[in-house]
Amino acid sequence: MKELPWIKNTLLPLSWIYGTITDVRNFLFDKGILHSQKVSQKVIVVGNLTVGGTGKTPVIEYLTRLFSKQIPVAILSRGYGRETKGFIEADNNATAARIGDEPFQFYTKFSQEALVTVCEKRVEGALKIHEKHPEVELLLLDDAFQHRAIQRDINILLNDYNRPFYEDHPFPAGRLRERRHGAQRADVVIVTKCPAELGLSEKENIIDSIGRYTRTCVPVFFATTRYDVPRTYEETPVQLKNVKMAAGIANPQPFAAYLGTRFSVTDQKVFPDHYNYTASDVEDLIKNLKNDTFVVTTEKDMVKLKPLVASKGYAARFAYIPVSVDFGDEEGAFLEWLTSQTGHRF
Repeated sequence: MKELPWIKNTLLPLSWIYGTITDVRNFLFDKGILHSQKVSQKVIVVGNLTVGGTGKTPVIEYLTRLFSKQIPVAILSRGYGRETKGFIEADNNATAARIGDEPFQFYTKFSQEALVTVCEKRVEGALKIHEKHPEVELLLLDDAFQHRAIQRDINILLNDYNRPFYEDHPFPAGRLRERRHGAQRADVVIVTKCPAELGLSEKENIIDSIGRYTRTCVPVFFATTRYDVPRTYEETPVQLKNVKMAAGIANPQPFAAYLGTRFSVTDQKVFPDHYNYTASDVEDLIKNLKNDTFVVTTEKDMVKLKPLVASKGYAARFAYIPVSVDFGDEEGAFLEWLTSQTGHRF
């Protein structure tokens, strides 16, 4: 739905108030009035200024693959949307309801490579990890750019190409969690979800726009979303032709656009972000589904839907498309920058 300008203008005064509140909070942290605690592990934060949907999960997975080959790594998330509270270390009893959909996705992929944990209070989580696993050298903090109670060694700020923070406003007139100049805390900016072919002049314009809000010489890298081979919920590769899209993510438009360019989309079902699916949702999705059509979801939706789908015997009719972040010809430069910051060579 297209946003009406008069609605945004009406809400701008509230955005100024919200932005002022976040400015005061950041000022108190900057001056040391509010305490930011250093923990035993090295800390890399992946976050954003925008509410939801900037591609944090693929970036966390990318970093996990890199670092887990060299040092013990733990992923620490808040566990948004879970039905539990406090610190939890993912194990064989993990579910999306217990630890959250994104952490459960991390655990499904990296249970052998990294420790996956959740805790609302990141300092408490880091201390618990050190107490139970003192060998862990690196914490990857998912969605913690605004969580300033914990000190970090690297702040990675993500900027969605389709919804740049430098053209947005704080909530409620816009989608920003704080004012644009919060980008000054970034050590690097990754522009995610870029088109496959992004011209040099457009890149330079984006770098200039971002540079108005970051510190001098903060590097900017550009990345696309790589869509992998579709897989059924039974984890077998599958060729798709006709698909019914189902997605419960913050910004389903890029996923819908990708499906529209590759397959014949017969229907779309969009659910709220972090939606908790029910058995009746599964029945609704499968209802009137033709034999040559698959229900296709994101990987984040799959981890929540799979138990329900399997219990109904529909796993062969559901498919998902794994995604990853792709730096293209900038990957070498990004890895070189990461080496300069961490001392690890990739």
